[in-house]
Amino acid sequence: MQEFVFFIEGDVDHPLTIDPTVWIFDERKVDLDTYFSESTTIEDEETAYTKAISAQWDKEITEGAEPPRPDSNDNKIKYNKKELTEGSFGMPLKPFLLNAKPGKEIQKVEIIEKSGNKHRFDYAKVSEGIVGFSQKGKPLLEDGPVHFYFRDGSNQQEPIKNISKFVLYQSQ
Repeated sequence: MQEFVFFIEGDVDHPLTIDPTVWIFDERKVDLDTYFSESTTIEDEETAYTKAISAQWDKEITEGAEPPRPDSNDNKIKYNKKELTEGSFGMPLKPFLLNAKPGKEIQKVEIIEKSGNKHRFDYAKVSEGIVGFSQKGKPLLEDGPVHFYFRDGSNQQEPIKNISKFVLYQSQ
């Protein structure tokens, strides 16, 4: 059976083993069919948090606070089944690279394919990238577990495929 995980390792405090099949229900996923054609604005986490809190505050002022319901845990997650079973999705790589706690001097990332082919890029460029994990509703069984896309979509038609690991290291 094919191993369907990839690794983040190298000069990191916490090497990670990641199973991308669980990402289908993750709210952070992006639609690869529209992601590169949309004009995206980069928002830092603090700005996004501030906007979310402001929206909640405005709602509570105009509508009043809503007490929690005792018969529910309020974990209401809704999915469009057709979208999940037919869409192509990716996940921003940055949160996973940060969770691995890279060393302060990290400048390069080596993307290693299952065949042993290696691709070297600047850490900043890779950290802004997207890892595709689903195509037309199916996991990337043939050439996965993930594909790597640059944020600008420059390799959208020819992503790096068959990725086994991302290795972070200092420039030499």
